[in-house]
Amino acid sequence: MSDTASMASALSDSVDVAALAELAGKALEEGEEEHALSLIARGAEKANAALLWQWKALLERSLDEHEQALASFDKAARLAPADVGIAHGHARTAMEAGLDARALYERVVALAPKGGQILVGQAAARAAMGEGDRAIADLQAALEQAPAWLYGHEQLAQLMATEGRAAEATSSLERALARFPNAQPLWETLLNVQLRRGAYGSLLDIVGRARAAGVSTPEFQIYEGIHAAEFGEEAKPAALFGSFPDPVDKALESWRIRHLLRVGEAEAALPLIDRQLAGTVSAEIWAYTATAWRMAGDPRSEWLEGDPAFVQVIDLSDTLPPIDKLAETLRALHVAKGEYLDQSVRGGTQTDGPLLSRIDPAIQHLRRAIVGAVEGYKAQLPPIDEKHPLLRHPRDRRVRFTGSWSVRLRSKGHHSNHVHPLGWISSALYVALPKRREGEREDAGWFTLGEPDEKLGIHLPPWRKIEPKPAQLVLFPSWMWHGTVPFEDGERLTVAFDVGVPR
Repeated sequence: MSDTASMASALSDSVDVAALAELAGKALEEGEEEHALSLIARGAEKANAALLWQWKALLERSLDEHEQALASFDKAARLAPADVGIAHGHARTAMEAGLDARALYERVVALAPKGGQILVGQAAARAAMGEGDRAIADLQAALEQAPAWLYGHEQLAQLMATEGRAAEATSSLERALARFPNAQPLWETLLNVQLRRGAYGSLLDIVGRARAAGVSTPEFQIYEGIHAAEFGEEAKPAALFGSFPDPVDKALESWRIRHLLRVGEAEAALPLIDRQLAGTVSAEIWAYTATAWRMAGDPRSEWLEGDPAFVQVIDLSDTLPPIDKLAETLRALHVAKGEYLDQSVRGGTQTDGPLLSRIDPAIQHLRRAIVGAVEGYKAQLPPIDEKHPLLRHPRDRRVRFTGSWSVRLRSKGHHSNHVHPLGWISSALYVALPKRREGEREDAGWFTLGEPDEKLGIHLPPWRKIEPKPAQLVLFPSWMWHGTVPFEDGERLTVAFDVGVPR
């Protein structure tokens, strides 16, 4: 019995607000919301306590029941109108639900005008309603007043990119550094933003500028090593394979593997990979592992990726909302003008926020179809294998999404080859596709699996290509390399999501 179930049993007749709040917190922590929700709802009704209405809302939000969560937050806010946590949760849930949350965020800002997460949320709410320039201006003004607000710089950089102003992404950091050239955290944030956007070539210049300003930290060795991993031609450049303190050494391990693959030394990468596989392994390491084992002809490659059950193509024609209506709904959400700093989209836009949390009937219909498909996918997987990154997890827990979005690609658009670090099972659902043009390559717009990040320069072809069709869903492990072949002209509209590791 889980701690949540045990606590729920002991509190079955209780109206103790503090004890029920503790139960709700434990349920949220353990992913056992259903075991606590009815007790919290009963307690909230009987005690009429703002705290319990807030916890009810948080449990409902975690279950993606955003409409119910909004009603619960509304009751909590009426009871405690000055509570910042309640007001912020209300605004954030409204935005996730796909509603205009600007007025709610204005209320939160009035309660906590210097709250960093709140200001970023307000900017996102404005951008979602087509006020991207105002959102940028608001964050810029806040950063002028608080130039050491690192999270604000990072979020402004992302917003600049999605508003089509990627060339200005680091402008607030540069202005802050002009004022405070000795501020080490600002230099590290600038490096991190450039790293996220894949601007590896800028890293050495930034480190050099920082050192010229009198700033030095072991962290700089990480970025010098990353630059060597991307541009060094030696098998083991000193900036990457030298002797480093433990935190730096650990941070560079995956970059060493990446570099060895890039320079064609797959055999030399195998011992490093084996060492990584003995600990906690990221999606990125599994992707490099798959590439190395294929390049080296390692028989473990078949165990990792070879089972046909790992990639499924599912026709959702009979369970989706009308495809034209769904396409119309999704197009209205594509208000961004540019690409995210750290996503795979090339030549298109991606929606912000959790798509499948929106309360629009068409999206909720879509969500039900997707959940059913994921349950079917899990049911046909091979038996549990404690060593396998897909098969080691239990299959009896509810489907939870760690992300969901829509992508709209334009002419020449595609996805670069990538993995999803926050997922267990990932996806591509096709809603609208361009017509094939005369003379266009036969596989234009097709989905590919197994082809590494093109920046590695490895001529390893995909081991599978899938022709997209409307209402067709592709499910696959999140750590598999995947991307798309560019197409010539038209629109390619998709939905994608990550199913989280069961908990």
